[in-house]
Amino acid sequence: MKVIMAIAAAYLLGSISFGYLAGKLLKGIDVRQYGSGNAGTTNIQRTLGTVPAVVVLFLDIGKGIAAVTIAKFLSDATFVHLLAGLAAVIGHNWPLFFTFRGGRGIATTIGVFSGLAPIVVLVAVLIGALIIAITRYVSLGSIIGAISVPITMLILRMPGIYIIFGVVMAFMAVWRHRQNIVRLLQGTENKLGSKVNLGNEGK
Repeated sequence: MKVIMAIAAAYLLGSISFGYLAGKLLKGIDVRQYGSGNAGTTNIQRTLGTVPAVVVLFLDIGKGIAAVTIAKFLSDATFVHLLAGLAAVIGHNWPLFFTFRGGRGIATTIGVFSGLAPIVVLVAVLIGALIIAITRYVSLGSIIGAISVPITMLILRMPGIYIIFGVVMAFMAVWRHRQNIVRLLQGTENKLGSKVNLGNEGK
């Protein structure tokens, strides 16, 4: 029962789309109708501005941390903590409350790994930030940062269950960025700082 409670709580937490709520509260819009079409931090920055994006970023990270914290409170089993983390990211990507259209899951993934393997997420964030600083492509930094997670786990010789979890999370992150990958290859991906004209895009 505690396993189910932990997973359900994590998924419901993940399903709170702070990006969507920010768009409705600040501009009365559905941000998923603009820019990249998702409710993640990068699209919030393009549609609403930097301050709302930073707030959404930390709230989404908080969802991941909260999900793992609740799971640890309910169970001492590592697999429960990992399943709860996965459920939180799935909730963010496919939120129950918002027609299953969410973000890419990177911020919530950072939160999950902050509660599970802080050193690993620190390495991933530093690598991702470096790539973004050099290329100005948030998507590329996110993808490479995600891929670095299981690699770092292997280097640190973490337990196999963590490495498998890292591979699953990295795969999901890459899969969610598949459209970005196409645009990167085509040279049409937006760079950090680009803006969306709310008057010319959307419905």
